[in-house]
Amino acid sequence: MCATLNTVPIHTFSSLLSMAITSAAAAVPALSSLAHRAPIPSISFLFPDSTRPFSLSRSFRSFSLTPQAKASDIEISFFDDLNPEDEAVAFDPPTPPEGFIPPPAFDDGPEETEDEVAAAYEELYGPAYSGVSVLGNDVYVMDSKVKKTSAFGKVTKEKVRDGFEERVVQVRRVTKVVKGGKQLHFRAIVVVGDKQGQVGVGVGKAKEVIAAVQKSAVNARRNLITIPMTKYLTFPHRSEGDYGAAKVMLRPAAPGTGVIAGGAVRIVLEMAGVENALGKQIGSKNALNNARATVVAVQKMKQFQEVAQERGIPMEELWK
Repeated sequence: MCATLNTVPIHTFSSLLSMAITSAAAAVPALSSLAHRAPIPSISFLFPDSTRPFSLSRSFRSFSLTPQAKASDIEISFFDDLNPEDEAVAFDPPTPPEGFIPPPAFDDGPEETEDEVAAAYEELYGPAYSGVSVLGNDVYVMDSKVKKTSAFGKVTKEKVRDGFEERVVQVRRVTKVVKGGKQLHFRAIVVVGDKQGQVGVGVGKAKEVIAAVQKSAVNARRNLITIPMTKYLTFPHRSEGDYGAAKVMLRPAAPGTGVIAGGAVRIVLEMAGVENALGKQIGSKNALNNARATVVAVQKMKQFQEVAQERGIPMEELWK
């Protein structure tokens, strides 16, 4: 930098200095309007004596430009009408009405027992990791298999006896095209139910058929629904549901009719425990879409008691 300054002609340096002073003078009004917000630093310019040769070893004269803020530019409008000599007015709360009983404090109530705390936790977050259920939930419902070691050191798997029956609807081979070629997998569709109104449809993929069936069974247990039924084990009313391109119609039937349906609709109704019903598939013949369309149609059904409660009338008024 020193070598650069020594080689700069004096007239060039003087012209640059005059331009800098002009720009700084133009910025003074803008800076003065902001003087009450932040302090303005001083702007100093150093230039050599024009009567002497330019050299860094020579003495420099300083020129300082420091704009000063005026008292009229500073505005103070905070607590203008507040006199510090006046006494502060204390807060006067309103008087409570007659017969007012203050609510008990949070710590005044009886302490919750461990069972109550565990029940509240289980209601919010599900069964605890320890496998203990206070509300009577099945903590092993998500485990479709239990690993056991046989005499030869191999791992055998047994079904969990949770009261649900499994039924395979379809097993297909599916391929996935990747960079090195194709990957072969098996997709299984499984319907689980307890034949007492609860049923679920699940799907899973794996490289082996057994693993695919296990995955789909776990997925079906995660998607359990309850089917409303009458005392004659049929639907309370008609319903229709669609999923994708599949559409399913469900109709109640008289006692002794049986389940007149085909494909995935029949399997879903049988696993749910429906004994008298009529079902019809319209549109697509895809087994998975028809099974899920059946679930959609069932979820639209309501019991007569639920409708009467929503309307606020007795059940006898529904048939008038």
